[in-house]
Amino acid sequence: MTWLVTGGAGYIGAHVVRALVKAQIPVTVVDDLSSGHREFVPAGVTFTGGSILDGSMLLRAMHDHGVTGVIHIAGFKYAGVSVQRPLHTYEQNVDGTSVLLAAMQEAGVQRIVFSSSAAVYGTPDVDLVTEDTPKAPQSPYGESKLIGEWLLRDQEVAVGLRHTSLRYFNVVGSGYPDVYDTSPHNLFPLVFTALQAGAAPKIFGDDYPTPDGTNVRDYVHVSDIAAAHVTAARRLDAGEPLQPAYNLGSGDGLSVAQIMDAMARVTGIPFVPERAPRRPGDPPRIVASGELAARDLDWAMRHTVDEMVSSAWQAVTTSATRGSA
Repeated sequence: MTWLVTGGAGYIGAHVVRALVKAQIPVTVVDDLSSGHREFVPAGVTFTGGSILDGSMLLRAMHDHGVTGVIHIAGFKYAGVSVQRPLHTYEQNVDGTSVLLAAMQEAGVQRIVFSSSAAVYGTPDVDLVTEDTPKAPQSPYGESKLIGEWLLRDQEVAVGLRHTSLRYFNVVGSGYPDVYDTSPHNLFPLVFTALQAGAAPKIFGDDYPTPDGTNVRDYVHVSDIAAAHVTAARRLDAGEPLQPAYNLGSGDGLSVAQIMDAMARVTGIPFVPERAPRRPGDPPRIVASGELAARDLDWAMRHTVDEMVSSAWQAVTTSATRGSA
């Protein structure tokens, strides 16, 4: 019973790999290191370098390591950039998933947990997003994730694939001092980079119809995300029923101003955020219900906002110290 994690050298993938190791579930990693880091993969975990577009490589990895299930996290995950690079986004996220599923079919692997996204909903007009909220993706990235869910659905009909998709919202924090978010587009890395440079982080829009005028988003700790993957894998291994998709959300959310306050409090760096105009298309609030995931995946928000910030800050500063040593 070995699980293959695609993208297992990335920020989220590495946390999933370590959670599997902690749960004593054998794991192997495939990653092309386009955004991942080899050093994020823990010692003792087998690693294959390569793209998920390489079906022969995937098939060999499945055969060589006795793979019985796949957690598919690899992909091009920058929603904003996907608008400028739609063909690349579809190649990585749609073609890549199709190639992976074909390799799984040939290898007789019938279980998959898919890394989906809140981006499948676009800009919902409800206060609380549920799994039944209409899907209206507004970027090639969101569209590619929704197509990925459709591919799994259709393979279930065709060959009996057992699957579930986990829709992430804003994943933050760190479970380990040597694993951190290196995305150039996410809020936490952007704020930390600004603070380390002595600059003021930006808040885009402070006149939204929210309690403090700033956007409200669903921030969830990466370790909680990883734990949900382990539970999903175990349930698929046990032949237990799962829903086609689950929101991994908090149910209430945090505003950008609240995040900024926590950043100053935890880092000990006082700052006044720079106020900038709204960005086009930014909705006032996107918050998801995690009730289904709580019922089926032992999903829970186990970290406070200060714990999210402090764990992320510790990993970033530890990395900076290590890099300068």
